[in-house]
Amino acid sequence: ELVELQGGFAFKSSDFLDEGVPVIRMSDLKDGNLNTTEAVRIDFSKLSQFPNFELLLGDFLVGMSGSIGNYAIVKESDIPALLNQRVGRFRLRCKNTCSYSFITQVVRSNAYKSHVELLAAGAAQVNISPSQIESFRFAVPSLAEQTKIAEILSAVDRAIEQTEALIAKQERIKTGLMQDLLTRGIDEHGNLRSEATHKFKDSPLGRIPVEWEVEKIGNLLADVDPAMRSGPFGSALLKEELVESGVPLLGIDNVFSERFVPIFSRFVHPRKAETLKRYEVRPGDIMITIMGTVGRCCMVPDGIGTALSSKHTWTISLNPQRYSPYLACLQINHAPWVLSHFAKDEQGGVMSSIKSDTLRTTRFPLPPFKEMMVIESSLKAISHEIEIKNTLFRKLKFLKTGLMQDLLTGRKRVTGLCEIVSG
Repeated sequence: ELVELQGGFAFKSSDFLDEGVPVIRMSDLKDGNLNTTEAVRIDFSKLSQFPNFELLLGDFLVGMSGSIGNYAIVKESDIPALLNQRVGRFRLRCKNTCSYSFITQVVRSNAYKSHVELLAAGAAQVNISPSQIESFRFAVPSLAEQTKIAEILSAVDRAIEQTEALIAKQERIKTGLMQDLLTRGIDEHGNLRSEATHKFKDSPLGRIPVEWEVEKIGNLLADVDPAMRSGPFGSALLKEELVESGVPLLGIDNVFSERFVPIFSRFVHPRKAETLKRYEVRPGDIMITIMGTVGRCCMVPDGIGTALSSKHTWTISLNPQRYSPYLACLQINHAPWVLSHFAKDEQGGVMSSIKSDTLRTTRFPLPPFKEMMVIESSLKAISHEIEIKNTLFRKLKFLKTGLMQDLLTGRKRVTGLCEIVSG
């Protein structure tokens, strides 16, 4: 009654080129944005031949095949582009009774997602038709209230986008700063060294200050046994020996890039854990995933208590008087000299594991200890700022979810705000 969904055109694959106008497919819809980096393209002359399928600024696109919950809002930088089949865009039937911005918020709601998922349930190939999408029913307030609801939700969307962009920018700055600090260092005056004013030397990692060395992880381990471990394997810990509560068994779901997630789902009985003490983790240990997304690294936090590592991770205890676990963690996640070293374990462009010898021979730049602590402090400061922004980002996402539940169902009304505006 309020909108119609227009599907795209079935362009011939034989017309696709390496350069030209992007043809938007399902795979190009990414979390509210269009990503045309890998989009197929068609000759620019096709724009005039298919005017009804040319994207316009502000178009709201939805998937109708495969990932049917995907959507994207067309920005100025996304055009010109053409709409391919199995991607639909909304068009208002009556602008006098419905706000386009309000509709786009409705289609991003959990209620809409539940609607399309229910219709697509049980199908081997998930498809949904325009008429099925158009059959979605929802509460419609007055046009003035629709407009105010859309303004509120759009304001939160903008805050989320701006915060996300700021986080991405600070992450890039942090990565660049890390590479500068770990190849040039900070001199006694608190300035980055340069080859114009300081002496440098060649090393296996490239040019580094003459005061520095390069050392392998295997020579920086703590005096504990074992300082590097993965396991337990095989009969040492059987699946049926896992219990509902007890000593946590840590795995890849606890280890993210620079972030330890203290959510535990697997446990070992304390008596069994006593026999597996060699696999205990210690605060300040670094853990590296060796299944799933291989190579994610984080530090074990203080206050972890008794916990065991699993065969899906490498756990390393470094000597903190020789090397900063925090700097080691950063380099394993981001440093090109570490990532290129790990790449030797790749097969077919995919790294399925990290071998013990690869880890032991991974090299780190080794500044004097006092300078290392200054470098660590500088990088921790920017990491702290990023974490503050990430906390804000999570709060905004939570706020958006709550507002959508309240405003799009009528649980909370904005009629008072509408009266203030109209007054």
